[in-house]
Amino acid sequence: MQTETRGGKDDPYGWVMVFVGFSLMALSFGGLGAVGVFLKPIAMEFGWSRGSIALGYTTAAFSAALFGILWGFLADRYPTRRFTVMGALAIGIAMLLLSWTTAQWQYYLCYFVFGAFGHGALASTMWANIGQWFTRNMGLALGIGLAGGAFGQAVVPLSARFLISAYDWQTAFLVLGAVYLLLGLMIAALTRDPPVKRARLAALGQAGAKGGSWQLGEGRHAVTWFSMAVIFCCTCMSLAVVHVVPMLSDRGFRPEVAAGALATLMLVGVLGRMGAGRICDLIGPIRTYAMMSLGQTLLVIWFPHVETLLGVYLLAALFGFAFSGVMASMVICVNVAVPAQVAARAWSIVSFFAWIGMGTGSYMGGFIFDLTNGYTWAYAFAAAMGCINLVVLALFYISRGKRQPVLAVG
Repeated sequence: MQTETRGGKDDPYGWVMVFVGFSLMALSFGGLGAVGVFLKPIAMEFGWSRGSIALGYTTAAFSAALFGILWGFLADRYPTRRFTVMGALAIGIAMLLLSWTTAQWQYYLCYFVFGAFGHGALASTMWANIGQWFTRNMGLALGIGLAGGAFGQAVVPLSARFLISAYDWQTAFLVLGAVYLLLGLMIAALTRDPPVKRARLAALGQAGAKGGSWQLGEGRHAVTWFSMAVIFCCTCMSLAVVHVVPMLSDRGFRPEVAAGALATLMLVGVLGRMGAGRICDLIGPIRTYAMMSLGQTLLVIWFPHVETLLGVYLLAALFGFAFSGVMASMVICVNVAVPAQVAARAWSIVSFFAWIGMGTGSYMGGFIFDLTNGYTWAYAFAAAMGCINLVVLALFYISRGKRQPVLAVG
């Protein structure tokens, strides 16, 4: 429910910001998605358990969740470029430092920096910025920007796998870190705020104020329910994504083939996020979120049971479309549910709970594997979390009645 009036014509620079969002999310989500590729090489070198290594993803997720709220509040008060530059620096430095890791505390510290000052800063500020550039086709614009995360999760883990095979895991982190710093800072420098935000910041500066009050209005109801739902939907998706590579390699597939399945999942996810953005424009984000969540839940439980290579890649493609659609439609739900002047902080709150789910799924996948010496029960747990997400979503739909028709009809 946007409360600020924006012009009927979209500023062309909004599409530059879509490129910025796509690219920075590709780097950030790609670095997180590569955790599964590094899992077995690091375990072989240091003898750490899979649960403890997967906890690196959890550390990044939880720190992004916590610090993301801070960045979200500040992003409503200060220029977005400050946060994109900080984020690009943090993820590049963290990847470089991971190449010199020799102890678990160093490993977790690197992922803390990655999450708290890197991914948390980017994810909590980027979507509110892009959403405010567009009056028409906001869903499509956000879907394209969000597709960068899936693209990065396809390209970066696959690239890391080939670097590990050609050299070693330390060199892979070193090369990725150098590339991240170079590309990330160049792209972050293109960041601009939309005209509506620049006008608001100028007015705040003239008034001697640093920010506005918390004015979610009816959007507060949606933010509360979405915050509950994303815990479970993100637990479901992160377990599948982080553990698909080690699961497939355990079953006899070559590491490159396993990484290729993850790449397939993520590349189709690019289409899933763009497609979900367009579907949101047509039928509304809440219906799109429900449809994609159902698909994710029905598909995830089959991963440990598909035996053929064709079946694995087909399942990965279908799941990639569904889980990416969940992420895109959720961001769009929040953007249309709250006033533009508090969009960044509203998304940072929902994102906080999303990252709790992402971190939980990553860790629980490794924990259940260590407990059962297999992934069957881990993926069953993921499906159960997806079912709870659908229950929460149904309760939200019942509770809101006619409160927010914009969410229903787009």
